[in-house]
Amino acid sequence: MHCAIYGAGSLGTVLGAYLAKNGVEIELVNRNREHVQALREKGARVSGTAAFTVPVTALLPEEMEGPYDVVFLMTKQLNNPEVCAFLKPLLAADGVVVTMQNGIPEPGIAEIVGREHVMGCVVEWGATLTGPGEVTLTSDPGSLSFHMGRMPGITDAQFSLVKSLLEKMCPVHIEENLAGARWSKLLINATFSGIGTALGGVFGDVSEGKQAKGLALRCMKECIDVGRAAGVTFAPVQGKDITKLFYYRTPVKKAFGKLLLPVAMKKHRLIEPSMLQDLKKGKPCEIDAINGVVCAEGRKHSVPTPVNDRIADTVKKIQSGELRAEPKNIGLFRDLL
Repeated sequence: MHCAIYGAGSLGTVLGAYLAKNGVEIELVNRNREHVQALREKGARVSGTAAFTVPVTALLPEEMEGPYDVVFLMTKQLNNPEVCAFLKPLLAADGVVVTMQNGIPEPGIAEIVGREHVMGCVVEWGATLTGPGEVTLTSDPGSLSFHMGRMPGITDAQFSLVKSLLEKMCPVHIEENLAGARWSKLLINATFSGIGTALGGVFGDVSEGKQAKGLALRCMKECIDVGRAAGVTFAPVQGKDITKLFYYRTPVKKAFGKLLLPVAMKKHRLIEPSMLQDLKKGKPCEIDAINGVVCAEGRKHSVPTPVNDRIADTVKKIQSGELRAEPKNIGLFRDLL
């Protein structure tokens, strides 16, 4: 069995470390030479809510040699056309690309590699790359999970193989409703990653901030309204129906949602948004693949998305240097609170 993690940054290094620790031969692939060199020389070092170091095999993309049975894709969506075109000839005849990206990436990837080679997996935890070869796990170990689905054409053997690999790290929940799982994760990312990036903070700053909580609930409501208009049935998140918990039509239900947010996000409060991590490194972030998707689908289905529009605009201004990612940006949303 020949497997790789393409885009072994924060999440990919954690996944690779856990798989290697539990006996899986896996290649961690990254374009950052310094990161790859550190992984080769010192192994993958995980700190934070878990603490261990494990030897790993690390490669640059040009060093990959197929055929691969499984490639876990953990890059940003920005470069999917080029990345997937590169990976396609490296796949085995029955090899699969398991996209663990944010947003709704499966359809675009399937157009390049074929739907019989695409599986989707929603990651229910977070991490931060703190240095070459070093990553901090920011979610409680007891809350780690994957939600996995597949495109039509994926065989039971392919599905079982990927599931067995991911179970070396944490529980895997099979999602028959992959679109619903994707939209549930999109809702979380649009809310906590989008607002967190705009405010320069972690998920806890969004779920616990007095004004940020109200903005978060409005963002979630917009995402639910848009998803429902698109015909989506939102999947549970770690066993909880987020639409029942956080969707509101009355002031009383909205007040209940504000009280519940800090409790619901307690185990993930230290997650730093991946978009904010990118901006801090001077890299473009994937705002168009997160809040931008909600905005685009809203226009398509005639559902207003003023909060997501404002979040996307604010993050793009931070990216261009017009604004800084800082808490006072909550004032930019005052008219929407």
